[in-house]
Amino acid sequence: MRRAALVLLALAGTAHADDDKRAVDKGNLGVGIILGEPTGISAKLYLRNDQAIQAAVGGAFIAGGIQFHADYVFHPFILQQRDTFVLPFYIGPGIWVLDHTGASSERYFALGLRGVVGLLFDFKTVPLDAFVEVAGVLDHGFKDNVGNGVELNVGAGVRYYF
Repeated sequence: MRRAALVLLALAGTAHADDDKRAVDKGNLGVGIILGEPTGISAKLYLRNDQAIQAAVGGAFIAGGIQFHADYVFHPFILQQRDTFVLPFYIGPGIWVLDHTGASSERYFALGLRGVVGLLFDFKTVPLDAFVEVAGVLDHGFKDNVGNGVELNVGAGVRYYF
């Protein structure tokens, strides 16, 4: 009975143990940094082996202001699998929010829909991943002379998993 309890406890702590996409010693939540648009804090929470919610908040240097985005991403296939890492492709829809404080001293709020594609370097020997991604955004600025627009986000980062 004691051995069965230990096995169940070990399996409960490693939600991705049955899938080669993720290392068995990683947790489901990764937190780290993102550089690009935005530059700030990034997080990813795995819901299933091939599905996750990722988000970032930080400075939007090109758009000017503070940007937040959240995406529901799918990892449909693996491009490369080695002894030290797995390289899955990911894609998904999301939302985008910008508190614009640009150089023109016009302050406004923008909300948009985001579509992201990226590559994830999921390391097997350490609880880290690294990523590169590109996202297109269709947005609406909530100010009289701003209206609708198209944005491009490019980012790269690293996350530590708990």
